[in-house]
Amino acid sequence: MLVPGYGGGSLADLPGSLLAALGLREPNALALEPADRVCLFLVDGLGAELLSAHPETAPFLSALQSRTITAGFPATTVTSLCSLGTGLTPGEHGMVGLMLAVPGTGHLFNCLRWTLPGGRTIDPDEWQPAPTVYERAAGAGVESVYVAPAEFEGTGLTRAVYRGVRYVPADTVDERVARVHEALRERRAHVTVYYGDLDAAGHMTGWGSEEWLRQLAVVDDMARRLAEGLPPGAALYVTADHGMINATEKIDAETVPELTEGVALLGGEARARHVYTRPGAGKQVLEAWRETLGGKAWVVSRQEAVESGWFGPRVRDVWLERIGDVVAVPRGGLAITAPTRHPIEALFTGYHGSLTSAEQHVPLLEVRP
Repeated sequence: MLVPGYGGGSLADLPGSLLAALGLREPNALALEPADRVCLFLVDGLGAELLSAHPETAPFLSALQSRTITAGFPATTVTSLCSLGTGLTPGEHGMVGLMLAVPGTGHLFNCLRWTLPGGRTIDPDEWQPAPTVYERAAGAGVESVYVAPAEFEGTGLTRAVYRGVRYVPADTVDERVARVHEALRERRAHVTVYYGDLDAAGHMTGWGSEEWLRQLAVVDDMARRLAEGLPPGAALYVTADHGMINATEKIDAETVPELTEGVALLGGEARARHVYTRPGAGKQVLEAWRETLGGKAWVVSRQEAVESGWFGPRVRDVWLERIGDVVAVPRGGLAITAPTRHPIEALFTGYHGSLTSAEQHVPLLEVRP
């Protein structure tokens, strides 16, 4: 088990350090050197171990000055984006998983799709009320720019974690590189650019597959082009929101009686399950999941997960009920699927979310002109 290194070695420590490098009064936990302009290239799914396994496909990235940090728990996009957007641990910002119970409703909320049954929605400002690093930057006179596909502009997740940015839509690699270079012309520029196709390829065909390697080559070339356009005094950092594993075994949690009895809602995702139990069934469900999964997963109570620091040194009381009564985190190559409710996820080859090094370790690469 790799518990994230909150406080000096995690994604939650990166945004404050970037602002500190620009001269703002923020904690510089990662000790980044001063810069006039900073650009963060966020590659969805680029785990440090995945990158190191294929240096021939990513020669530019593999040659950079590098260190490894941890994603946070769970190692998944919504949680990591919120840590990067707020500079807070999951226990502080409350985005503690992909599919979370909305307390008092009996429903799960998809934090990526931002929908509830019946088409109902949740206010992003209420679900994630913490000020963002971009709002803090604006208060200090620094404009933050986010360059990403147009389809994500104005979504609930974007509003929750990127409040305060100037959103610059750019769909192709060429467009994103050009928009970043334009933004970096500004004094004290604070720019983030996102690429998500590597993660998509990993889910569908597995990391290390032909399609995944093709996407890794695209990422490497994009990073090279971003670096070539850096003005004097600028710094480019490349990181990821999580790594990935390829599943070698799947358990259908909807058809195993021991995994359904006493369960009211099955949240989270295949590598980080939040199990919400019926009243009075918590102990029974915990024991049944532990026995059924044996040594294939870490299965703990909510209290044990919190006290072990999985979500950070502190979990705000208001977020506790978002965490499952039981938290099941596969080790090895196991994926806990729910094909009826989440059919596409059940078909994946690559997964992430757990506390293994392959999922937790992400690179922090640096380029300066």
